[in-house]
Amino acid sequence: MRLAVISPFLDRQHGTELCIIEQIERLASEHNCEIHLYSQRVQDVRELRPVTDLAENSPGSIFWHKVPNIPGPHLLNYLWWFLANHWQRWLDRRSGRVRPDLVYSPGINCLDADVIVVHIVFHAFYEQLRSELVLRRVPLRSWSRLIHRKLYYKLIMFLERRIYRDLGVQLVAVSSLVAVQLKSHFQRADVTVISNAVDTTRFTPEARQGKRIGSRKLFQYVDNEFVILLIGNDWKKKGLHTLLMALGLLKDLPLRVLVVGSDDPDFYRPLLDQIVFRDRIRFEKPSADVLCFYAAADLYVGPSLEDAFNLPILEAMACGLPVIASVYAGSSENIIDGQTGILLEDPQDHTLLAQLIRQMFNDEVMRGRIGGAAACSIHANCSWDRNVKETKKLLESTLQLVPNI
Repeated sequence: MRLAVISPFLDRQHGTELCIIEQIERLASEHNCEIHLYSQRVQDVRELRPVTDLAENSPGSIFWHKVPNIPGPHLLNYLWWFLANHWQRWLDRRSGRVRPDLVYSPGINCLDADVIVVHIVFHAFYEQLRSELVLRRVPLRSWSRLIHRKLYYKLIMFLERRIYRDLGVQLVAVSSLVAVQLKSHFQRADVTVISNAVDTTRFTPEARQGKRIGSRKLFQYVDNEFVILLIGNDWKKKGLHTLLMALGLLKDLPLRVLVVGSDDPDFYRPLLDQIVFRDRIRFEKPSADVLCFYAAADLYVGPSLEDAFNLPILEAMACGLPVIASVYAGSSENIIDGQTGILLEDPQDHTLLAQLIRQMFNDEVMRGRIGGAAACSIHANCSWDRNVKETKKLLESTLQLVPNI
């Protein structure tokens, strides 16, 4: 099978992009697929080959067709990317260099995708943000940025309506939550759910314990401190505000918070001053060695307001780290409440979250039991091998429906 995979960039620091890397590496090496990757930037993809190596038949290979980029605001970049990858693929088809069997895209990157993996439904996301996108509610100096965001969201929503309603496009949801949203907004009852997965050879309780001493030393945590971890970009959506408010009710406990992501911490400084907690929180940029964050922590807390999946929840569970997760995170579908994790029904209820954190802090036996059960569950049910087998099966069935050109 020859696949054209369309993604503006790929690296292992972002959830969606990490998932695509894990899939294409296995499709190439284990299932002999020929992958043609159309991206502007690619990092950390194993066995990546330049287009100059392209032969008539190259099964089991991944070729990078580099799409040019331009500077400018995000909306302009997206429009350029959308047109540029179309143009480059048209040129490759016309020259006869690449004639893919299927076009595979994470999200909306083109108009001609045969299979789209939906990691976020912007119609649902926009409903959550609508009240924050009113001009009169923000200072005049912020209007240009707000207008830019609204235009970008409106464009994506227009494309969602056009593309997701096309029954000729096979939609894959990364969680049942996303599938429900696709049915609600676009009347697509035929969506296939293939849950994201975890590298179960890398994220293990043994690996986490082996790095614990070094990681705690790296972040300067002492033995009696209880470290709470949250990982992800868009901290507002990830529920950081709720977590910080909960910590304000737990000042009597020796808690430390490790927040990992690319957002601006200064936005949360006033809140930290308000709850007198600034000296207990540490902000870190994403790292390829994400395991060091899980190793340093005692508890993972993910009170997402809305999250199509939230891969760090699964990674934490695979490491044997006990988790408190919002039911509005797609990955929470993998949690049995009270057995393999704790589910937070209302991600804005900081009082309840504080109670759950206190319970976890006080009960080491419960933490060990939940963390151990979580690791067993994830390793049994959420491996990339299983994800890729399901993905390959779906691609093969889709290929039967695509007319030969």
